[in-house]
Amino acid sequence: MTDNSYRTDLFSPARMGAWELKNRIFMAPVTRSRYEETGIPTELHAEYYAQRAGAGLIIAEATNISPQGRGYAATPGIWSDEQVAGWRKVTDAVHAAGGKIICQLWHVGRFSSTELQPDGQAPVAPSAISAEGNTYTMEGFVPVSMPRALETDEIPGIIDQYRSAAKNAKRAGFDGVEVHSANSYLLDQFLRDSTNHRTDQYGGSIKNRARLTLEVTQAVVEIWGSERVGIRLSPVTPDAGNTPPDSDVMGLFSYLIPQLNAFELAYLHFVEGATAASRHVPEGVDLDALSAMFDGPYLGNNDYDLELAIERRKQGLIDAVAFGRLFIANPDLVERLRNDLELTVAPRESYYGGGSKGYTDWPTHG
Repeated sequence: MTDNSYRTDLFSPARMGAWELKNRIFMAPVTRSRYEETGIPTELHAEYYAQRAGAGLIIAEATNISPQGRGYAATPGIWSDEQVAGWRKVTDAVHAAGGKIICQLWHVGRFSSTELQPDGQAPVAPSAISAEGNTYTMEGFVPVSMPRALETDEIPGIIDQYRSAAKNAKRAGFDGVEVHSANSYLLDQFLRDSTNHRTDQYGGSIKNRARLTLEVTQAVVEIWGSERVGIRLSPVTPDAGNTPPDSDVMGLFSYLIPQLNAFELAYLHFVEGATAASRHVPEGVDLDALSAMFDGPYLGNNDYDLELAIERRKQGLIDAVAFGRLFIANPDLVERLRNDLELTVAPRESYYGGGSKGYTDWPTHG
């Protein structure tokens, strides 16, 4: 057994934003699809997250900010009093186990079905451009539906959904929130010229396409304070409907990131490459150059192992690392990595759906 602490400070306490963290190893937001139609967390979810409280910070799985923001069945929400009470069970359990947990605020935008939307309405998006692929309902998989373009006068209401969800996350006992502006969901759909063909102040120029992400961030910071808010971006990932990256990735994020600096956020979180697929980055895109534009801590994510994390930390390219899939079958992941212990690999069929099997029944080492 090898103690890796001497090789890196990833296992050492650190301060990030308002948080005193026991290490620099985060649990990434990992959708597990183990909720009822109501999206209310239960004791099962409290147990799951408490088991993983050894992480420096847990970023809870993507959480729907409103009924309109929902694109997949069996995912949690943060819009109702019942959901808030459910999440309070989770946050209390994590805190009792010595951990910290934040809520990732999620609106899927166009990647939804009328079967999941209130009153069977069309999903909303920056523009009426259909995604590709299927989404999951309680009755099974269905094709995603054609979205409708949001009217300009509806956008303040979208911002209010984020604001309300941020308030509810505070009531639920979270330690902060992450703005989900990644993976081709609503805010990312506004950022990319492949999905945003608007001609108002939210479309056209890079400045206009970045406007909604910045306005949402402002609204959330007003609720939480800048030191308890992070943001997730995915400059090149094509997830959620095979959405092409922006035609000028470097130009778009070279504008957005300096604008985010004005908020003095707790961290910037990048998906480095394609989410859960590869670390490949298109020619002409330099994610390290983009992350270096951020004035605060930078959180690296996507297909990391410990060696890559140690190396990139030594080079000063990351301040912390987020592991997702490794936390599924290794609730004590931090200790396993610290002590060079064998890692369990979860079969893909255990990722989504079901009950405690493949969720809370993974043993700690020994």
